Amino acid sequence: MDREKLLSYILDSYPYPVVFADSDHIIRYLNKNAQYLYYQEQGYDDLIGKSIFACHNDKSKEKITAAVEKLKNHSMELYLGVNVKNHRVYIQPVRSEKGELIGYIERFEMNVQK
Repeated sequence: MDREKLLSYILDSYPYPVVFADSDHIIRYLNKNAQYLYYQEQGYDDLIGKSIFACHNDKSKEKITAAVEKLKNHSMELYLGVNVKNHRVYIQPVRSEKGELIGYIERFEMNVQK
């Protein structure tokens, strides 16, 4: 099995949406749950190769832009807030072996109430 296919299987096993965008905010990968969310539930067409801002409102755009600026300064994972499905939304940096920001992962987690 090739490495790319293996990584895809791993990300598809995550039970929540995962989106990878490069440092120019272009979507390069959506796991199966992200595809379902954006294509089936929200009615977007193919988002691969498009700006992440094509599927976010202005408030989200501001949050993502500010978070990516922090990531460029070697910040770690950042919490963005709670979405309409009551999921916590995080942005995680993806760095090269030299530590340079090459993109980021936007991921969701269940917001558990106790």
